[in-house]
Amino acid sequence: MTEPDRRTDPEGWLEQVFEQHRPQLRAVAYRMLGSAADAEDAVQDTWIRVSRADTESVENIGAWLRTVLSRVCLNQLRTRRQRREQSLVHVPDPVVSPDPGVDPEASAVVADGVGMALLVVLDSLSPAERLAFVLHDMFGVGFEEIASLLDRSPAAARQLASRARRRVRGQAPTPDPDLARQRQVVDAFLAAARGGDFDALVAVLDPDVVLRSDGGTARPQLTLTLRGAQQVAAQARGAEALAPFTHRVLVNGAPGLLVVPKRKAQVVMAFTIVDQKIAAIDVLADPDRLDALDLSAVLG
Repeated sequence: MTEPDRRTDPEGWLEQVFEQHRPQLRAVAYRMLGSAADAEDAVQDTWIRVSRADTESVENIGAWLRTVLSRVCLNQLRTRRQRREQSLVHVPDPVVSPDPGVDPEASAVVADGVGMALLVVLDSLSPAERLAFVLHDMFGVGFEEIASLLDRSPAAARQLASRARRRVRGQAPTPDPDLARQRQVVDAFLAAARGGDFDALVAVLDPDVVLRSDGGTARPQLTLTLRGAQQVAAQARGAEALAPFTHRVLVNGAPGLLVVPKRKAQVVMAFTIVDQKIAAIDVLADPDRLDALDLSAVLG
């Protein structure tokens, strides 16, 4: 990345630099916060802070911007942890984009490729663990920098990231890398749901599949966790009336489904496919949060 020259445009330099770094800042914030809207707010808050700061002594502008953003996100995570009521299920905000089919070049152009199952696990970490894991494991930030953000030693920061990594490896399955194979599995699930075929649904589900559904305060009956192919298949077969309104989309870069009766989003479903079986299904059915999603590219 070639950054603007501070000497040629001292007044507009910082804004130009910030705009160049905005995509990465947004990516960091989304992984830290699990919400596109909260990530955008964090980036804007970062801009307000840096625009008022003295940058004369800043040598590495990218690292400095990341530091400011990380502190903003850390404060949000700590506040959220204190205020959020302990709900049975919380599904992070998905990034929904059009499904380009099986074209590998088109499929590679995705806004955020972090899977929903991983975000769910990240949501269970402490703020310090999440920051250490996201910055180090996802963005390659050194433990010296992370330690300064957390007011801890580098050794303690390394330990936080290690503890988070163990949680992630133990709880977030690694999805199949082949997008076309993932789509085949999701298509088989949709066909079985449309036909009310219980046996076909069971066949496409991992025996230990987990379904997490977040209906929010408006639809508490849809806030639930189901485990096992039999239970999940029964739930999917019971929703066959919605199948005609279901569309193929990408959810966080992986094949997913969007249920849109009368052009109003009702459900977003994210799938984690492992060894050509569905290992996890994350469902957002909260109407307030669905209304806040940017679905313009999908709905037209």
